[in-house]
Amino acid sequence: MPVPFPTDDDVDLNPPAFEESATNAAGILCATRPEGGNTEFQHLLMQATFESMTGHVIDTQALPDVSAVQSAHNLRFRNHGFRMRMVHMMVLSALVLRPLPEEVAERVVEYSKELGITDDLLAAVRSFASSDRAMASVDFERNGYTKGWSSDRSAALHSEAEGWESAPDDPILAAKWNDLGQLRNGTLGRGVHDFYQARGFSYPGQPGSAPPLLAQHDWVHVLADYGTRVEAELEVFAFIARANDDPRGFSLLAMVVSLFETGYLADGAGLFEAFPGQLSNDGMTTRIGDAMRRGALSHGLSGAPDVDFMNVDWFAVADKPLHAVREMFGIVAKSDEAVAAGSVGPWEPGGISEAQWAMGQARADQLGIAFTSFGASV
Repeated sequence: MPVPFPTDDDVDLNPPAFEESATNAAGILCATRPEGGNTEFQHLLMQATFESMTGHVIDTQALPDVSAVQSAHNLRFRNHGFRMRMVHMMVLSALVLRPLPEEVAERVVEYSKELGITDDLLAAVRSFASSDRAMASVDFERNGYTKGWSSDRSAALHSEAEGWESAPDDPILAAKWNDLGQLRNGTLGRGVHDFYQARGFSYPGQPGSAPPLLAQHDWVHVLADYGTRVEAELEVFAFIARANDDPRGFSLLAMVVSLFETGYLADGAGLFEAFPGQLSNDGMTTRIGDAMRRGALSHGLSGAPDVDFMNVDWFAVADKPLHAVREMFGIVAKSDEAVAAGSVGPWEPGGISEAQWAMGQARADQLGIAFTSFGASV
């Protein structure tokens, strides 16, 4: 008999205590346990994420087995959004497995059904498990962030491009980005302009540029203080995904994990190409957990409890001081542990890749100006 989940009158909105957090972690690991047991990386990922998100230090190696029914019972007083987050953690824990066993994919579906959650991304998980990469790519496109795209969502891009479409011949859009260089030092917009100059990136609207939608996340690199090496892309999208209560937001993190950890996707977001093994680098679980914590603590404008950072009209706040925009969105500082684990900003050593450094120098030579990285170094 299905577990009766709560109404608005009896829902539990309190932060989870240690016991509940431990049982939730156990359910996630049981749902995603391959033959032979959970991998060391799965344990590290769950430990770091739960510690960052709940403050509880959980020894995931010592947890009991928790069935799908028991997991649903444990979450019987939690609302749909909370249970959805647990399913997303199952998807994340499954997606770091190489290969992804079919029995794990089916078990995640089983736990999801018991939790009363139907998530379109489960189709992609099943495709990965069946080694049908082409179908998985289609599932991401069909059920991911751009699902149900509308002209309203294009408005924030200042472009008619839809979804991950590029806009290589839009001089009005390119000029809008170029004009950010006229803003005062210390503003968000000037920071984004310098960010592009240091890395030799083409502005949206120019040939060779990122799609306008993908360029939205470049503002977040500056806003949330993340560099641009591949591992920092994982941090940025973990931050963006957790800030957004819409399930489509989580698909962004699932996409970059499939690109930059397992290589299940060959390309994505109209520009990214697979570069596996980045999430399993030392310290990355701590950095990802902290990025999710910071995203969860952020909020939208005018009292909105969550925010889709990919759908913000950044030009509307480009002229404001960076610290003021951070306050507007409730952006908290990185944890000491994340910084110690290697998380750096776009203007610090390690905040730029060698390729981006070379591109920045080449662009400066092309324009006949002196190259500056504004403090970033490889």
